Amino acid sequence: MDGERHEEQLTEQAAAETPGTEAPDAAAASGNGGELSLEEQLAAERERAETYYRNWQRSAADFINYKRRVEQERAEAARMANAAVAINLLPVFDDLDRAVEAVDAHLAGLNWVQGILAIHRKFKALLESMGVTEIAAAGEMFDPNVHEAVGREPGEEGRVLHVLQKGYKLGDRVLRPAMVIVGSGEAAEHDSAHGRESE
Repeated sequence: MDGERHEEQLTEQAAAETPGTEAPDAAAASGNGGELSLEEQLAAERERAETYYRNWQRSAADFINYKRRVEQERAEAARMANAAVAINLLPVFDDLDRAVEAVDAHLAGLNWVQGILAIHRKFKALLESMGVTEIAAAGEMFDPNVHEAVGREPGEEGRVLHVLQKGYKLGDRVLRPAMVIVGSGEAAEHDSAHGRESE
């Protein structure tokens, strides 16, 4: 009996010490766990790549907007510089303009008069090349956006009768409004009253 019991104990001990007896289910679970880990890593890398791509798109859009804003600011600065130069040149051009208008017809053929006329033409061409244009005033209806009324005289209501000082614009911006005399409507009322009397 003692011999048989001893053999059974040895058999159980040998079975316990034998390597490679891990349960098949455990090995399979370990293998499956490795595959899931790789898929999770791939998904994480894809998400990270998409995040980088979206950030790159935002950065590219921000750069385009910044570049456009800088170009607009540069163009606006150039317009402001032109406006400042033109405003300083206008009084000189006004004096030259008045001098040309005051030249007597008998002096028109003289060399010095022709020289002044040539300077006037070049000055005007210079202003036009800068984008400066004269504001239409004489005979136009009064527009407070571009005209400055300094007096009223009998004439058609609201129509510009005389221009005391020319106005100029740089593009759509008014550099200086035209100083004008505007009709008060008295002459029109007088004419209509005279017409009723004659009837």
